[in-house]
Amino acid sequence: MALNLKRKGAGENGSRKSRKVEDQLTGSYANNHPLDEDDAMSGESENDDEPVDSEHEEGEGEWVGLNDEDGVNAAAPHEPGTKPKKPPTGEELRVIKDATDLYRSNSFKLQIDALLPNVRPKDSRIPPLERFLLSLHTVLMGLPSIEPHHPLEASRRLLKKGVSVPYSAPLPTEETNWKVAFEKPSDITVVGSWPLKTSVKAKDGIRFGVDVAVEMPNDLFQEKDYLNGRFFHKRAFYLATIAAAVKSSKSGLNVDVQYDSQSDNPRLTKLVLIPKKDDSPNDFTKLHAQVYIIPVLSSQPPISLQRLSPSHSNIRIHTVQNDATKSPNLATPIYNTALLLALTPKAQLLATHALKEDSPASIDALTLLRVWANQRGYGPGSRLCVRGFADRGAWWSALLGLLIAGEERAGAFKSAKRRPLGRGLSSYQLFRGTLDFLSKHDFEKDPIYLKTKEGAHKFLPEEYQRHHEAVFVDSSSSVNLLAGVPLGSLQLLRHDAMKTLEALDHSSISVDPFINVFLTDHRDLLTRFDTVIRVDLSSAKPQNPSVHSGLDFGSPANALMASLSSLLHHGLGDRTKVTAILHESSSPRALSQAHPSNASTIYIGLIYNFSAAFRLVDHGPAADEEDASKVQRFRDFWGEKAELRRFKDGRIIESVVWDVKTADERAHVPGMIVQHVLQRHFGLGSDSVQTWQTSFDSLLRLPEVISSKYFSAGITTGFKAALTAFDTLVKQIKGLDNALPLSVLNVSPISEQLRYTSVFSPVPLPTSLSSVFPVTAQYLSPIHVILEFEKSSRWPDELKAIQKTKLAFFERIASELMSSIDGLRAAVVVGDGIHTSEILDQAALEIVTPEGWAFLVSIWNEREAILLDRVIEEYNKPIPPAIRTLQKPGQDGKNPKQYREALEAKEIYTRRFIHSPRHHRAIASLCHQYSAFAGTVRLVKRWLSAHWLLHGHISEEAVELICASFFVEDGRNIGRDVDDDTKRDDPTSVPGSKERGFSTVIAFLKEWKWEEGLFVPLYGPSGPSEDGSSKTIPKATSGGVWSIATDFDKEGRMWTSSGPDLVVAHRVRALAQATWQHLQSTEQGAFDVRAMFIHPTSDYDFIVHLDAAQLPRYFHNVAVDPDLLSRGKYANLQDNQSVRPGFDPARLLFHDLQRIYGHTFKIFHDVFGGDRFGVVWDPSLKETRPFRVLGEFSSIPVKKEEAKDKGLVVLNESAVLSEIERLGSLLVKEITVHVSS
Repeated sequence: MALNLKRKGAGENGSRKSRKVEDQLTGSYANNHPLDEDDAMSGESENDDEPVDSEHEEGEGEWVGLNDEDGVNAAAPHEPGTKPKKPPTGEELRVIKDATDLYRSNSFKLQIDALLPNVRPKDSRIPPLERFLLSLHTVLMGLPSIEPHHPLEASRRLLKKGVSVPYSAPLPTEETNWKVAFEKPSDITVVGSWPLKTSVKAKDGIRFGVDVAVEMPNDLFQEKDYLNGRFFHKRAFYLATIAAAVKSSKSGLNVDVQYDSQSDNPRLTKLVLIPKKDDSPNDFTKLHAQVYIIPVLSSQPPISLQRLSPSHSNIRIHTVQNDATKSPNLATPIYNTALLLALTPKAQLLATHALKEDSPASIDALTLLRVWANQRGYGPGSRLCVRGFADRGAWWSALLGLLIAGEERAGAFKSAKRRPLGRGLSSYQLFRGTLDFLSKHDFEKDPIYLKTKEGAHKFLPEEYQRHHEAVFVDSSSSVNLLAGVPLGSLQLLRHDAMKTLEALDHSSISVDPFINVFLTDHRDLLTRFDTVIRVDLSSAKPQNPSVHSGLDFGSPANALMASLSSLLHHGLGDRTKVTAILHESSSPRALSQAHPSNASTIYIGLIYNFSAAFRLVDHGPAADEEDASKVQRFRDFWGEKAELRRFKDGRIIESVVWDVKTADERAHVPGMIVQHVLQRHFGLGSDSVQTWQTSFDSLLRLPEVISSKYFSAGITTGFKAALTAFDTLVKQIKGLDNALPLSVLNVSPISEQLRYTSVFSPVPLPTSLSSVFPVTAQYLSPIHVILEFEKSSRWPDELKAIQKTKLAFFERIASELMSSIDGLRAAVVVGDGIHTSEILDQAALEIVTPEGWAFLVSIWNEREAILLDRVIEEYNKPIPPAIRTLQKPGQDGKNPKQYREALEAKEIYTRRFIHSPRHHRAIASLCHQYSAFAGTVRLVKRWLSAHWLLHGHISEEAVELICASFFVEDGRNIGRDVDDDTKRDDPTSVPGSKERGFSTVIAFLKEWKWEEGLFVPLYGPSGPSEDGSSKTIPKATSGGVWSIATDFDKEGRMWTSSGPDLVVAHRVRALAQATWQHLQSTEQGAFDVRAMFIHPTSDYDFIVHLDAAQLPRYFHNVAVDPDLLSRGKYANLQDNQSVRPGFDPARLLFHDLQRIYGHTFKIFHDVFGGDRFGVVWDPSLKETRPFRVLGEFSSIPVKKEEAKDKGLVVLNESAVLSEIERLGSLLVKEITVHVSS
């Protein structure tokens, strides 16, 4: 085996790799953080200024590798004047091998090494902070004591200093018989991630956090301070006293002091100290950090900890119920956990330090994990964060501790003990192992208890499981670190872990997953969730409000959020894989504001379970259920939607039925459930709940004035109706075997209307409606099909004769169909009036059924390809030199015109008869397998058409392939049964709704490097068949820059050879970037779907306005004028007009202008009812140039006084505009010329 490795000096190579990743960080992760000039070099070594040993550098010069093919190391030739090149040392080879084994690849390790310094604080900026912490320690330890006072009196004294005491509910009253006091701290410790150097740069410019635990003296507390919030009130006063002291100018600290509450819980309020820039020795503004002051208890507090188990009730505020009896003392697990958190900072610090000692790589692994989490909203930021994870820093280190040190299995889970990971693993292996655990663990069903020193936990496992949705007890056996975290957030965490593992597992050598995993922001709502619902909670009124729940969670807002999450989880059931709540993270507030301002707006994100999301019936308990409470609970939950139903199998059960009228509405069922739950249980109507599904649907529907006429006439429309019409036509054609010389072997559809991907659902145009519709709604789209006869030697052996034979077949089929079927019309289409080649397949049979469906039939003959190949090969065959010398110029017997015609005919043949049927079958199968695929394609086509690009510059098949790439992934699930869950292994990134699919495609188009091409495994993971259809075929034209390859089209030019060209490709990217920016407005609630489909026209040189009243396809326009869809004053003049399938004068004029002026300008048009053309001049024609014959553009001489310049010409714009008006006579209304500024 040949080993051929090349490298340069380690320092230079590492530096180059670091610079590359730093550039990526600058563009993605570090962009969110304000850095000064020094930060730009944070990836460099702290010893950059040290001298370099030149002799050592020379000795470690470039190494050209080893060649072991013969078992002998062959050194590279030694060049004169240079030192011999040395082979790598054993240590270097070991490092290279370890990097591959432990870090996925050597380059991946280098990227990690370059990333870590960029997300950690710079060491050179830490000394000012350390000096500030010493000053803070001095100030806090010098604070005077305050005598005990009544809580309200103490708060009034502090309020005079501008500091409110953040007392939490239940608030103290005048009858309160205990007092608050202050004494200097018994201890001050820096805790959290800062002392262990595990701090990670947060998103959106959030500062590094430095946690300072201020231990409150035991003398301030009593044994029963756990009751009714007494501890939290004393803690709040202690914190407010420190705030007043630090805020005072006498402290000399020069910081802004604010309150901040973890998870918006007033009980977990802390102080935030933000430095002011004064260039003093204590000025740590360059560090971009802030200090948190957190009051904590000593390790041996006077408060009885045994009373803080999850099942204990420590809020004894009784409420009077309707039966005039006192409510029982309910458990307060969240309240108890908040109190226990005052004991954990030091214990968590020691636990993380012990983890670092046991596994040195765990610190880097924790950093990678935190970076990964921040990029997905599991941390603070200015954008939406995942509910419950904004302040869970301690949980991430505990998670690593679980995997490295192991756990204590308890109760029924003792037998299923997990093995801990090895302590010698690399940081990447630990990171990957953590993701693997998160992707497989079910936090709802499987509680976790970390190992403790005592070997047992303080409280019974059953208590945790009974009172918490998810259980993760830390190693100090004090708190459940997941208390208050909704199950939906953990579902999303699991989903994100699975998605990341897929990216790591399935990335090829050419695709680097590092950027996707660590540097890409994944917080965008519309590409993350299948459905996004914006909810305004300001008017929420819970159906069954609970005072106790509000007290347990710290505020009514938090209790409302917990109730909402639980009810949504119950209502949606197995319809969704993820039901997550996102909202803005808590932000610091002024000291004069005691309580945090809870977010009034939340976002609910749903990720569908494809097999169950859209079912129309939910089953409840049976009518004969013995436990009547189950029936009552079902009815109480669903309200008026619950009903007793009898099913075909004889069952009579409680049910909920969701009424839908169309397939589009069926996709709304999960959103309908959310809206029903919000309405019934929280009183939130449609004005408080905002979704965008209906707005997207409206873009794919006919105007109401048109669709209502189909409905009132009882005419069946849609894709199923089109398929039924196609099946009927196939039977009718196959029934003509006795009247045709050859039997029909197969009829293959190649139309987008028969594979569910046409922008509008197919509709017929019967005579009854044709006489009712206005001119602007007379368009009937033909459905293209391929007719294949049985093989026969009776076909002529000449290309022109084959085309004539096809005409004869068409004539016979048309005559027989019209004679046998009443109301059917058929006509033979002999050409388009442009192409004059007699060997080109341009004849077709146009059929209009009695129901109003139009079909366009082409005939496929395999003999045609053989003859075309023969012409092409004959022309390309080289002439022997001996014969060439005897021939006169131009007498070589070759016909260039015939060759060009053959090339064009072969390209059309291959596309129409070979690739189109195969493409049609694959796309139709994908539509059946993934319900969101068809809608995604339709929306993307509508978007491209609305921006005047579809059909004229980008083919429909190219759009379908791009959309398919996000559903087929690596092709391993192609053809799987959509209802068989045992066979399905759908990637987590596959969109479950057309809205998510559309957003995903837009995100791709805005960044797609089309120079690199795109491969779509549309036909599965296996290679192409051996029918020769994937071989390279000469192209008559090739103006496109996109390359979208499949197994049967390796070059990727089949659907892009004619476009888009370079100009259009850049235009697509610019439009996608603008659309993506508009999609981001979802988080601000100002998202207007239709605005993304309104095309700006200011960039065009001139606009050609068409008379919309003359356009049969105008009713498809994205901004249709309803007045033009009504019958005109002289409607009776239209009654005798016959239906003309595919007739669109605007499209015909567009193609004429595009063909005639292809060298003069570039023209754009919306094929779906567009009433304007946008035109951009070729900028090179605006410059003067010498006149030449056949210059391919209309020119005018440039007036110059000097004789030598008389031969110069320039584009004659006015003449071109006049020609356009003449060509579009009666159709062109006016031309608007934009004058460039």
